[in-house]
Amino acid sequence: MAQTDLQPITVDTATRVFGVIGHPVFHSKSPVMHNRAFAVTGYPAIYAAFDVTDIEPAAEGIRALGICGASVTIPHKTTVMKHLDAIDDQARKIGAVNTIVNNKGWLKGYNTDSYGAVHALLDQTGLSGKTVMIIGAGGAARAVGHGLCEHPGTRVFLTNRTEKHGLILAQDLDAGFVPLEKLETTDFDILVNTTPVGMYPHTDEMPVPESVLRPEMVIMDIVYNPLETKLLYTARTRGCKVIDGVGMFVYQGARQFALWTALEPPVAQMRQVVYDTLNNY
Repeated sequence: MAQTDLQPITVDTATRVFGVIGHPVFHSKSPVMHNRAFAVTGYPAIYAAFDVTDIEPAAEGIRALGICGASVTIPHKTTVMKHLDAIDDQARKIGAVNTIVNNKGWLKGYNTDSYGAVHALLDQTGLSGKTVMIIGAGGAARAVGHGLCEHPGTRVFLTNRTEKHGLILAQDLDAGFVPLEKLETTDFDILVNTTPVGMYPHTDEMPVPESVLRPEMVIMDIVYNPLETKLLYTARTRGCKVIDGVGMFVYQGARQFALWTALEPPVAQMRQVVYDTLNNY
């Protein structure tokens, strides 16, 4: 559906309000993605960005103002949890919430990052019988790791610059651990970068040496600014299949949309508007 085919939403007292809370949020592509989804489906809602430094009054504001739901981003994904009425089991296991659903003042937290990562991979490759190597030991690695460890027939390993942190997360996930310096001699099918290495403005950096990348591999980077990180560019030139960060971002947003509206998310249109926005950035 072209932008010109969409009817501008009429904002009135029946319009539902959603938004993203974080600090900073000026760079977020969630508003364009979710507003496109509302427009495509005809759902009577708008989505805004709220720059929030104090999460407790923000959570109370969601209740008081009747905001129907929110995305939660850095640095509030963990601290928001104690201000909610309920936490979904997977979000509790991950230890982070990126989605809030407001049911008449009762706030429940979910984590859709895990869903987003798995479905971004499934778009391009099978996972059963595959070995996945995750780079990183932070919140994103934890979310991605949980999703992949729960997928039937998938073997999961972690690697990390700081070995101590990587070992702790690997133990939490019941996954394996491989020191970064041993990646070149380790067999795996899929590599997922969950670190910010290669993100703007440090676009000349890679989280692993080029020699680690082999033509039969699938390489995914959750970074989407730039769209093609140095890792993805190098992997592509070496014959690997590459998956940029838009896939995970869109699928986690699609899962949010479904939780908020109980509608089928328009994934293709959500993906297209994010690409359009990034290409014009």
